[in-house]
Amino acid sequence: MTYAFVQDVPANAEMYAKIDARIRASIPTDTPTGMISHVVIEQEAGLRYVDVWASFEDWERFRIEHVEPCVDAVLQEYGLPHDHDLVTTTEVTVIDTWLGATVDA
Repeated sequence: MTYAFVQDVPANAEMYAKIDARIRASIPTDTPTGMISHVVIEQEAGLRYVDVWASFEDWERFRIEHVEPCVDAVLQEYGLPHDHDLVTTTEVTVIDTWLGATVDA
């Protein structure tokens, strides 16, 4: 079953770029197994991620194996704790996805 979420994180574009580079270096393919879409939006208070995955299990495996270690490493560079209480995650129901070209900002 498709799993999707909106997540607000107290990070900036520079931090995201470092985390993204580490994650991409840690995976053997261009796209993580099960990822349907990943969009990052800049907001006043940080970043918002909008993700759609083929299943919760695909997301959870990717989060544990790749996201968490990479986030930990980058936050340590900034001398910041990896405090999950600062992150807001809202699960959402996907009605449809329509993907076009990848955009690199």
